[in-house]
Amino acid sequence: MSDARIRDVVLETRGLTCGYDGGVVLEGINLRLARGEFVGLIGPNGSGKTTLLRGLTGVLRPLEGDVVLEGRSLRSYPRREVARRLAVVPQMAPAPFEFTVREIVQMGRTPHLGRLQGERAVDREAVRRALELTETAAFADRPATELSGGELQRVVIARGLAQESPIMLLDEPVAFLDINHQAQIFDLLARLNAEEGRSILCVSHDLNLASEYCERLVLLSGGRYVTDGPPEQVLTEERIQGVYGCRVVVDQGPGGHPRVTLLSERTQGHDAGTEADP
Repeated sequence: MSDARIRDVVLETRGLTCGYDGGVVLEGINLRLARGEFVGLIGPNGSGKTTLLRGLTGVLRPLEGDVVLEGRSLRSYPRREVARRLAVVPQMAPAPFEFTVREIVQMGRTPHLGRLQGERAVDREAVRRALELTETAAFADRPATELSGGELQRVVIARGLAQESPIMLLDEPVAFLDINHQAQIFDLLARLNAEEGRSILCVSHDLNLASEYCERLVLLSGGRYVTDGPPEQVLTEERIQGVYGCRVVVDQGPGGHPRVTLLSERTQGHDAGTEADP
C-alpha cells in the first residue's frame, strides 16, 4: 500500500483480541483498510475471519485492543451512525419469517431514517437499485421463505447495497451461489469499488476469486495474522501448504492473477507413478 493510502485509513484494528466465553479466538490483530481499497480476508476454517468481522462492527467487544473507524474509536459512535458508515453482509441466515424480498431490502435503509420517519423517494430509489443490481427485482414481492439458498443470499447482499454505506464488510458473500452469480456479485463489488469508491473487506474461502478481484489479501491462521500484500506475494505454494496443509500448484490465470490448483491425492499419486515409469 502506498504511503498516501496508508494515511487515508477508514477502518483499522489496533492489537485487536477477541473471543467467546473467556476463550481467545483472535489475538493481536493489526489490520488497515484504506479508502477505496478492495481487500480479501482469507485463511482456513477456524482462523478467526468471521470473529474479526464481528469485532470490526462492534457486535463482539474486544478483550484487548481497539477498532478505529475514520479516526475515532468505534466505541464512541452511536450504533445508528456505525450502520450509516459500515454495511455488513453476513453469512446466509434463515429467511426472516413472512417478510417479502422487498421488505428485507428496505431494512437496509433503517440507519438513514429518523424515529417514526416514513420511507422517502431516496429510500425507494436505493431499494430499487439494489434489487436491480442483484437481479432480485423479479421476485421482490415473494416471501423470503419461498426462496432458494442462492436467491436468499442475493437478497441479503441487496440489503447491504441498499444501506449505501461507504464501507462494506462481507462474510463469504457468494458461498451459496452458482458460478454465474458468484462472478456477477464479485463484478458488482468491483464496480462499486472502482466507480463509487466504496472500501470493501471481503471474507472468501475461494482463493481464486480473491486473487482475481482483490488488490490486497490478508491471511489469518489460528487466530493470528500471517501476512498481507498483493495476491502474487501472498498466494505462494509454500505459504498455502504451510497454512492450509495441502499441496497446490500456483500459476498465472488468464487475467494475469495467481491461480491456485489443488493437488488431490489421486493427482499426486498419478504424478508419482508417472515419475516412476522408465
